[in-house]
Amino acid sequence: MPVASVFRATTYRPVLPETCVLAVVAVLVAIGVTGPVPALAVVALAGATGSTLAGVRLSRLTIGPDVPAANLAGGRLARRRAARPRRAAALLHAAVVTAGLTASVLPLASAGYRPAAAATGLAGTAALLGAGLFSLPRRPPPPLRVRLRRLLDGAVAGLCLVLVAWLLLPYAGVPAAWRLASAAVIGLLAGDLLTVLTGPHRNAGSARGRVGAALTLLALVLLAALPAGPTAGRAPLLAVPPLVVGVLLAADGVRRVVQAGDDPPRGGTLLWPRTLVPAIGVVLAIVHELQAGLLPDRVAVLLALAVVPPLVARELIGTDTDLLIGVDADRGPSPPVPSPAAAPGPDSASTTEHPVPAGRAALLRALAARPEPVAGALLVVDLHLTELPGMAVRDDVAAEAVRRTRAVVAAGDEVFDLAGSGLAVITGAGPVLAYALGARLLTALDRPYEVSGAVLRSRASVGLAELAQGQPEDVLRQADLARRRAAQLGRDRVEWYDAYLEEQLVRRLELERELPGAVARGELDLVYQPVLGLADRWPVGTEALLRWRSPVLGTVFPAELLPVAEDLGIVGELGTWVLDRACRQLADWSVGGRRLWMAVNVSVRELTSPDFVPRTVAVLDAYGVGPDQLVVEVSEPRVGAELPTVVARLAGLRSMGIRTALDDFRAEHASLAQLRRLPIDLLKVGPELVAASGGEERSLLDVVVTVAERIGLEVVAEELEFAHQVDGAYRAGCRYGQGFELARPATAERVEAYFEEFPSTSR
Repeated sequence: MPVASVFRATTYRPVLPETCVLAVVAVLVAIGVTGPVPALAVVALAGATGSTLAGVRLSRLTIGPDVPAANLAGGRLARRRAARPRRAAALLHAAVVTAGLTASVLPLASAGYRPAAAATGLAGTAALLGAGLFSLPRRPPPPLRVRLRRLLDGAVAGLCLVLVAWLLLPYAGVPAAWRLASAAVIGLLAGDLLTVLTGPHRNAGSARGRVGAALTLLALVLLAALPAGPTAGRAPLLAVPPLVVGVLLAADGVRRVVQAGDDPPRGGTLLWPRTLVPAIGVVLAIVHELQAGLLPDRVAVLLALAVVPPLVARELIGTDTDLLIGVDADRGPSPPVPSPAAAPGPDSASTTEHPVPAGRAALLRALAARPEPVAGALLVVDLHLTELPGMAVRDDVAAEAVRRTRAVVAAGDEVFDLAGSGLAVITGAGPVLAYALGARLLTALDRPYEVSGAVLRSRASVGLAELAQGQPEDVLRQADLARRRAAQLGRDRVEWYDAYLEEQLVRRLELERELPGAVARGELDLVYQPVLGLADRWPVGTEALLRWRSPVLGTVFPAELLPVAEDLGIVGELGTWVLDRACRQLADWSVGGRRLWMAVNVSVRELTSPDFVPRTVAVLDAYGVGPDQLVVEVSEPRVGAELPTVVARLAGLRSMGIRTALDDFRAEHASLAQLRRLPIDLLKVGPELVAASGGEERSLLDVVVTVAERIGLEVVAEELEFAHQVDGAYRAGCRYGQGFELARPATAERVEAYFEEFPSTSR
């Protein structure tokens, strides 16, 4: 097969093989149910089929070049961290092979040795699966309170499912101890499955791998627990679906983590399945026992009683204010979030080891005094002054802010002055009206403050939490976390607290803590996406795309990485590393006469720095790269505020022979009008301007291409994910294109192999 085809094939995973395997397994199970083929033979054939496909998937990941070249210079620790995904794939490959062999040898073993054979395979598979999953990149741990709640929730669900397994497992000819051990393993595995499938990260690759591992182990436990003799009947067929689906899911989950750095958006925790599924299972199992004329035995009663302690502990944690947890900007999860509230009176109180500031007690008492049922919302407002006045002036601003707030809120609402930084409002309004109140507060509080002979401006942030969400301390903490989120997103906005806000804030703090020093630790990496000529589909260049391979956070993409870098003031350090590494790679690819361009994205802040042009020229000279081989890309939506400086820097680059590009172009009147002012060579348009056939979008793209041609620009259509988009871009006159349909981003080695398929890539 040509290497170019391999390049495409390795980045697109067809579902046909899995569909075929599942269809074959369904046929085998149907045959086993009807009786022509022994049940254990069906287990062996199905297990071998599923494990073979999963093993092939994992073996490709094992031998793939997943260790980024950037990490090879980071020392032994960096290389070991970079090799973890490949090691995980190797361990899970051994695990699925062991599971398949275990299922395959059962028909060959005598009836007396089948449980032992299944147990041996179970132990080996469990060890390999555990080691493999442990090797995958892990997310930072959630706050302690969240972890305790999850642990107790899982314990409650797990014990209920252990009881279900104990009541439903066949026990004829099975020792009671073996039956209890099997029920415990099955119940705990089922509880783990329920937790993962209902958690906020259930769509992530690591979650799929964990679900697949649990299903595989569940199948092997069933095979080990079922009677070995003729009494087993068709019961072993119950192990076929979890075994086959489990090994395929494990392989798919690891593939997502290793190849794609999969980290999809977090979803909501599905609480009702965690509550209803175990309870319904217990009820149905007891009904089944009663219909069979049996009463719950001593073990069943003890298991039912064992559910009570974790339930009580769960409720205590939910209301214990000593376990109140917030987010500390330096240490991540930490004890209470300080939300000082000054109100009339000298009251002072304390919780855990941190004293409660004066006035906070008054706010908490007001929250606790709300009549039942609790309705309304708490708004916490942060006043971020753009200047840094003295304390007396700040006090005057705070007094004016309270006056403006009282003029906005309803008669029954309560206003509390938060010492020196903002204020809080308790309102009885519902969610919609409370949000509208927050918006009115932003308008009122953002007006200039004329105090003490000075004019000051502020940018407020408002966080809301419903009063019915919990105890007063919980509501105050939630509103303050929402306020912090509003500040992180740029201020001048209102944010509601939701159940995943804390996890998002912890993620942000982990990014801020881990990103400094990532360059020195060798954790940054570049992948390269080829740019092709749409007329002949030959590569003319590549775009360097930044990836942060963090051993703590996994793969972090620029959309999440760069805003944090800008806030930390290290975007220049990252840009310097990217430019150096991209030019070095371009020099390697230029050996032998191949002439490609390399596009590098730069932020407006980096581009407008005074030394950017000479520093770029120095890097090109150091690696012997022609200036015309480098393309500096800047995002069009960000150039407006710094347009004169951006024009000067781009002109400086072009005067040195370096090509320039405008990325993320929006086909608006203002954008089209300023094209003549910008000294650029390439114009990059997104898929929203590319249509398969006529229509408004197609007409708009035609206009953009026509304008670009008149002023001497070449158009690159990017993010082309489907064939009709490629065709539409070519028909509209776009000369170049890039996107998943043409070639996906890949490591330097894979892109090099892709280029070798073309006799000449000079353009």
